[in-house]
Amino acid sequence: MQSIYALIQSKDDSLQKQEKFLKVSIENTYTLYLLWLSLFVEIQKRAADQIFLAANKYISDKKQEFPNPNKFIQNRLLLQMVDNTKLTEELNHRKLDNWYLNEEYVKLIYKEIIESEAYQEYMSKPESDYASDKELVMTLFKTIIAPNEKIYDYFEDDKLTWVDDIPIVNTFVLKHLKKAKQVHPESYFLPTLMKDDEDLQYALQLLSRTLLKNEALEKEIEGKTPNWDKDRIAEIDSILLKMAICELLHFPSIPERVTINEYLEIAKEYSTPKSSIFINGILDKLTKEYKAEGKLNKIGRGLL
Repeated sequence: MQSIYALIQSKDDSLQKQEKFLKVSIENTYTLYLLWLSLFVEIQKRAADQIFLAANKYISDKKQEFPNPNKFIQNRLLLQMVDNTKLTEELNHRKLDNWYLNEEYVKLIYKEIIESEAYQEYMSKPESDYASDKELVMTLFKTIIAPNEKIYDYFEDDKLTWVDDIPIVNTFVLKHLKKAKQVHPESYFLPTLMKDDEDLQYALQLLSRTLLKNEALEKEIEGKTPNWDKDRIAEIDSILLKMAICELLHFPSIPERVTINEYLEIAKEYSTPKSSIFINGILDKLTKEYKAEGKLNKIGRGLL
């Protein structure tokens, strides 16, 4: 949707350029995931530095005395990321030194962490196991790190598409941390971006077919909107309708109800308050027509 919208707004008819933009934006989703992991690494290093400085103070800070002052920096899940050579190599290869160059964010997050109730409760107990270490990291991510507005603003300024990627990546990070085990290959923290090549091919095909069949898709919409002429339909609604119709007619493995539901959700997120009702009405009419005319030939799993 974003790629098609960008092409229309720029008056650029280069499909190749938009395909490249789509691939890069998808790849940047993985970069965002890696940046979250690298932030965990930098937070642990920041904590280790503070422990070292505190140990060399002439006067100890009574407020910060815990049964085991090193407990946080010895957190097993954090160390799995810090000591992960494959992760380090990947971060270096991609030159993802964002937090090193912008350490004020690390300081900010670390300060909130050590002042948090979760941290204080964790540090008040001398012993821990992998489960409690993991629970702390997940809690800190959910309550302090991910919701931080300054971090959000930083991501938004860095990559435009990350605004939409953040919720998806955050959910994945939590799920991945939850499944983490004490014994894991280092590659666990470097999952593949896509399960298989079909996902990327689907995205590229949907982009190209929607753009190349633009005139034909517009004709499908004409006549189904008696109270609206083409110029009065919101740009996003028009794009979503064309994409949905393209899926209905040219992607037989995707059930029509899945297509309709997906585009209604996108409309609710990106278009006008009444867009989902408008789009649902048109797609419902078209689906019935296509079935009657034998155009809707759906095959494959999920269609029973």
